[in-house]
Amino acid sequence: MKRSSLPPKAHSEIEIVRLVWLAIFISVFSFLFYYRHGDLVLYGDAVAHINIARRVFDSRTPGLLQLGTVWLPLPHLLILPFIVSQQMWQSGAGGSVPSMAAYVLAVLGVFRLARTASGREEKEDGSPQVAAWAAAILYAANPNLIYMQATAMGESLYLAFFIWAIVYFAEFAKGNAKALTRCGLCLAAACLTRYDGWFLAALVMLASLMVYSRQGEIRKDKASKLVSLPSRGQIITFLLIGAAAPILWMAYNAAVYRNPLEFANGPYSAKSIERKTATVNPAKGNLLAAGSYFLKAAELNVAESSWLGRLWLALALLGSLASWFYRRGRAALLLWTPLPFYALSLAYGSVPIFVPTWWPFAQYNVRYGLQLLPAFAIFVSMGISFLVQSATKFPRFEASWRPWTGTATVLGSLLVVATSYAAIWRADPICYREAVVNMKSRIALDRQLGDWIKLLPPNSTLLMYLGEHVGALEQAGIALRRTINEGNHRVWKYPADPEGLWERALADPAAHADYVVGFEGDPVWTAARDHHLPALIELHTTGQSPAAIFQGRLHLPVQGSAR
Repeated sequence: MKRSSLPPKAHSEIEIVRLVWLAIFISVFSFLFYYRHGDLVLYGDAVAHINIARRVFDSRTPGLLQLGTVWLPLPHLLILPFIVSQQMWQSGAGGSVPSMAAYVLAVLGVFRLARTASGREEKEDGSPQVAAWAAAILYAANPNLIYMQATAMGESLYLAFFIWAIVYFAEFAKGNAKALTRCGLCLAAACLTRYDGWFLAALVMLASLMVYSRQGEIRKDKASKLVSLPSRGQIITFLLIGAAAPILWMAYNAAVYRNPLEFANGPYSAKSIERKTATVNPAKGNLLAAGSYFLKAAELNVAESSWLGRLWLALALLGSLASWFYRRGRAALLLWTPLPFYALSLAYGSVPIFVPTWWPFAQYNVRYGLQLLPAFAIFVSMGISFLVQSATKFPRFEASWRPWTGTATVLGSLLVVATSYAAIWRADPICYREAVVNMKSRIALDRQLGDWIKLLPPNSTLLMYLGEHVGALEQAGIALRRTINEGNHRVWKYPADPEGLWERALADPAAHADYVVGFEGDPVWTAARDHHLPALIELHTTGQSPAAIFQGRLHLPVQGSAR
């Protein structure tokens, strides 16, 4: 009896090993470079992620409730084991580990998705292999991603889950029913990493139902022996997994904060912050302008000059059109999901993006443009491949150029990479510049404040609103459990918890804390002024609210002076 042939492998093990080692080298080398220059915690959000995870075990009220509500919990849970070490916490290196691992997995995911989209069968010109390597290079070599994956920021982590969700969905669409459950698990992880994942999950679940409804036709094709079709139970399981994370997060908010949408409309939400700070949003209420700002941010993440950015976008759109009309890798078109999500968020949410070339001529949230990098990586390479293959159809070039289409595609991709990314490195990646420009004054204040706090008696208790300046404690190596902060209260007590440690300390600071660290306008500053506590030290930094250390219950002078 003749044995049935096994399905061909999507890619060889040798290719995987080479690609993984290349990605590991890039990740580790860049991490060591930025670590040496002290650039791992430039972003205030990176500092916040690290210290939210740290508070789970380093707090006067430790536990999972320290994870809070606005940011989704998975990044902090992944960071947590790596910041138990004092040195890994202070340097920020512990927060980099999950991001670096995600970067390597995402590079591999882009390779696999490009290969799946180009066709699993080997062709004479090796086009699936060529397209996969071209896309992987476009993704892995991006300078902005290389910087972000060296930090505790969530972009690298989310992109990995995003990419692998599309990888498994594309394989399901080609007839691999087992990939559907894996897709659901990646969607659930994405939903617990960023709210982008909720929009993604909804679209992928809708697309899966469309694919499932059409697969009844495949059952009639007796030649499709290698196609495995999902059962109704598998589809239902996938839908339940995909919807589980958002439902559980809202249930958590309802149980703990008595508001299932606390993360969206609570006092620490983006909407609330927008109201308090009156942040300008140039795309507010204008969906077209919002999409334009997001696309511009995406272009700035792949190219410094406007014409190169437009070239990336044009090639990606060309590759997308080719994918649609030639019915190759249509599932990969879901990589454009961030465009409608951010257009809606900018226009009708509370998420502004500032780009330096458009009003208000600043840099803010430009890193969000990285969400389109997977789409650029896949479809730019496909666009170049389409142009090369189109050129070979001319009678004059058909015979001589056809064997070289794969080589021409790789060379074209390398030319785009070299031209665009070299200019970015010369100017510094815009995500890096965004962090430096926006966080310079905050870091200066944190450093000064940390130097003074280190001079306080080692067993003293501090009352401090951690908020934006928890980095002062991190840099000084001061355990968070030495502080009474806004996380030390029973969050299920609404609208306030009079018996909570935080509220009791604010009501009588001198009775609970040895020293009180306040920033003008925050609850601690207000409490210290209302109780007429003497200010021992006042710090003034350009661009930041004044900070002060007030005398609490201990009447011991600050020893020495800050360096």
